[in-house]
Amino acid sequence: MPQQRLSHLIYTSAAAGPMNTAMLNSVLTTARDNNAVNSVSGMLLYADGAFFQVLEGEEATLEALYQTIAADPRHTSVTRIIQEPIARRDFGQWTMGFVDAATNGAAPLEGFSDFFGEATSLVALPPGRARKILDAFSKGRWRSGLQGATG
Repeated sequence: MPQQRLSHLIYTSAAAGPMNTAMLNSVLTTARDNNAVNSVSGMLLYADGAFFQVLEGEEATLEALYQTIAADPRHTSVTRIIQEPIARRDFGQWTMGFVDAATNGAAPLEGFSDFFGEATSLVALPPGRARKILDAFSKGRWRSGLQGATG
């Protein structure tokens, strides 16, 4: 069996309806559990009804996961931004980090990694493509085209 290439898949979507803390907790718990089983790492931003997610893992695994997300009724306007091979994981130690981009810091949801560590802003992430994309999302550039997002 050929070895799968490590890739990242970055997408945006709009929440189908308002998301409270309990609903976000449910999304994150499911993501964390499934990602651990499938060797997927990544992070999720949420702001003003819009999601932005970076997923890292084997190419075929990410494609299957993306199709599942696109079919999830909690998401609308699911849009793939980029999927490409990567040399290494940027979020390898987190099955799913989470940030409330509206506050530019980690959301206080129990059991989820604060991938910023002691720093509490997007500017603390290592420089590179993922950081630039995350920063653009936090400033509202990706949300502007999503139906259902309020940003």
